Amino acid sequence: MRTVGRRGFLRGAVAGGGAVAFAGGLWQEAFAAPAQPGAGPYGPLGAVDARGVQLPAGFTSRIVARSMQMVEGTSYRWHPAPDGGACFPDGDGWIYSSNSEVPLVGGVSALRFAADGTITGAYRTLSLTQLNCAGGATPWKTWLSCEEYDFGCVYETDPYGVKAAKPRPAMGRFKHEAAACDPDHKVVYLTEDQPDGCFYRFTPKTWGDLSSGTLEVLVGTAPGPVGWKRVPNPEFWVTATRDQVEGALRFKGGEGCYYAHGICYFTTKGDNRVWAYDAGARTLDLAYDDDLVVGTPPLTGVDNITGTAGGDLYVAEDGGNMEINVITPEGVVTPFLRLAGQEKSEITGPAFSPDGRRLYFSSQRGTSGSLLGNDGLTYEVTGPFRA
Repeated sequence: MRTVGRRGFLRGAVAGGGAVAFAGGLWQEAFAAPAQPGAGPYGPLGAVDARGVQLPAGFTSRIVARSMQMVEGTSYRWHPAPDGGACFPDGDGWIYSSNSEVPLVGGVSALRFAADGTITGAYRTLSLTQLNCAGGATPWKTWLSCEEYDFGCVYETDPYGVKAAKPRPAMGRFKHEAAACDPDHKVVYLTEDQPDGCFYRFTPKTWGDLSSGTLEVLVGTAPGPVGWKRVPNPEFWVTATRDQVEGALRFKGGEGCYYAHGICYFTTKGDNRVWAYDAGARTLDLAYDDDLVVGTPPLTGVDNITGTAGGDLYVAEDGGNMEINVITPEGVVTPFLRLAGQEKSEITGPAFSPDGRRLYFSSQRGTSGSLLGNDGLTYEVTGPFRA
């Protein structure tokens, strides 16, 4: 199997003047290097607020749910270990769907918001599944909840709480992390949280129906030109999914996944990288690599990722110094927020409300750092986010 050569790539970058040319929508005017530290669009972080959050001027935070406690104004007890999440429109309001990364009971919960941000409901949309880690939203307004264990499955859930959740085994049985839908090429990209994991794409027979289709794995050169090969036995296997295709590219712990404007961005926590797959050109490049940062890297422990319509990427940290960093289209990486006193936790589930004015995320283990996840906190940040 081909392994991504981290040090070999760095030597090549130095020999070539330290620049790697990128294609795609993130870098405007052919910005030609992975993101570097600099002044962000919102200025420096301010003092720690009453909820333990440092934010730029003009932004405010609130806690919208606490694990094992009733959600305010409802009779629903919020789940432990909140993880991946996404927002969905709901009339004049919206819904935030959130995974629970615990064994046996796992599943997904949802918060319903009115137009003014008032919480109007909370409820379950998936139960009795295992280690529901990240996932992804679909264009047809469902939430793909991914199980993170060796024979894990993707479950398609209804954020509105009307339709029953359905397993999607054709998308592969492996240690799933995140999913990102590409409506332009009608495929779903999938990451795998293994030290030698792979990057996959699923092509459904009919776009909008994930019950059947073809699972493929990425092959080629990283960074460089890449292609896809079919996984022979994605559902039932003796040989693990990632070991079925010769030449499959290996990644050090696949995490978040986000698609926009022809590019699928995904993160790998073992080497603190944000990758950029150009679906049209079929090339794989680096949007961020802490080893290529001049000075002290602001972003470490890379994990979940989301973005805005304007092209900003927001990358959450698992560890690091508990930040969400923004990577701008101009190639600047800088902290957007930081949680104080939660060093034993991780930031999960970043997602913007449909109007882009509110950012939701969770601290999976909160201030106690309990591995049970019973101290998880789910936050909302409001402020002058740029379009």
